[in-house]
This record gives sequence, structure tokens and C-alpha cells, in this order.
Amino acid sequence: MTLGQHIENGAHFAFTDRWGGVSAVPYEGLNLGGAVGDDPAAVLANRAIAAKSLGIEPDRVVWMNQVHGRDVAVVDAPWDSASAQGGGPIPSVDAVVTARRGLALAVLTADCTPVLLADPVAGVAGAAHAGRPGLVAGVVPAAVEAMVALGAEPGRIVARTGPAVCGRCYEVPAGMRDAVAEVVPAAYAETSWGTPAVDVVAGVHAQLTEAGVTNLHRSPVCTLESRDHFSYRRDRVTGRLAGYVWLD
Repeated sequence: MTLGQHIENGAHFAFTDRWGGVSAVPYEGLNLGGAVGDDPAAVLANRAIAAKSLGIEPDRVVWMNQVHGRDVAVVDAPWDSASAQGGGPIPSVDAVVTARRGLALAVLTADCTPVLLADPVAGVAGAAHAGRPGLVAGVVPAAVEAMVALGAEPGRIVARTGPAVCGRCYEVPAGMRDAVAEVVPAAYAETSWGTPAVDVVAGVHAQLTEAGVTNLHRSPVCTLESRDHFSYRRDRVTGRLAGYVWLD
């Protein structure tokens, strides 16, 4: 398992790959998504493995019920244990923010762009799930706004985007590309074989810059091209990667 963990001024950022877990094919091996058809016991075991590797407690991680929207939840503790195991109503949101140090926020992806945010000075962190619909809806600017409401300053926010499908591989119909680019021009792209595409990562970074966030870092990994990462577009039935952010 490669965690790709980075620490900056007490802010921790980590992205998983697919290896080191206990899930069977086609979720082999470190599937962290609980809504993709995998054995729930395997998912819980994988989440414990990942948390241990990061030096955090599995029950101190906030997960989301992601729905490709722009809603943001402000949290100061994990959801109750029943909800965390699928027995209760985890809110349907695509971003979570917190002012609680030591509380880890997690985002699940398998081609969408995982966005991790932290203002170490204010002690505010955020995580967002940005697929094409979420990009257009503005989930990332909404997450930044929610962090600012908790005392963060855009100029202090560190932002990291993790492994995601790149613009050279994310082929879409021309009309869809035009519709996305009308809202986020930076997302206009072309595949490596010359057809219309959307570059969600570029769009996210443009939105962050527009929101005043300038400390930006992006993963070089394209999930569709990398066999070390889950890709829904490539495999359809597959697991989910996770990005984690927390503050000391």
C-alpha cells in the first residue's frame, strides 16, 4: 500500500492506492468504499488497515454518503457507529469541513477528483468529492466557503488533489464538454486520441484559484491509466480509493 502522505505545518494529507487490503476480486485489495458491492467486513478491515498505516484511529474518521452534489456538512465528530456501518442516515453530502483538530475527513473516489484542504493556522480542514457533476455544481467553492465561515483564510489554505482520471482520458460527448466548459472553462479538454474530453482536475484547480487558494498541489496519477488504482471508467465493478486530511 502506498499512502502518498504529505505533512505541511501540521496538516496531514494522504491518498491510498488499491494494494494492501483484504478484499477479493474485483475489489482487490484495499477497497475503502462501502457501497460498491464488496463484503462489508472486508471494507471495515480495510479501513482499519489504512487508518493504522496513517497513525489514526478508524473510529476518528468521517466518511460521506457521496451523491455528486454541492452540499457541505460541518462536523466535529464522526457519525454515530450505527450510521458508520450502514445502519443509519449518514447525510448525503459531497464535502465535509471541520474545526476539530485530530478528526480525519475522508473522501472516496475511483476516477472523480478527491480534494483535500487545510488551513493549519485556523485549524480548519475540508474534504470534497468532485466529479463532473460536482465540478459544475460548485462543490469545491462551497467547501472553501464553509471553511472560511469557520475562520479559515483562502490564502492560507493548502489544497491537494489526488489520483483521478485525467483530461487526456476522460472522453465525453461534445455537447457535454461544451456544457461543462460554459460553467468552468478550464475543464475544456481533448483526449490523447483527439476526441472531446473534460479535465475535472484542471477545473477544480481553476475554481480553487478563483476562490483565492493558491497553495495548490496535484497528483500526477491518472486512475484510468494506472493499474495500481481503482477506475470506474476502466473496470465498472471496482473498489474505491480514499483521500484523508486532518490537523495536529
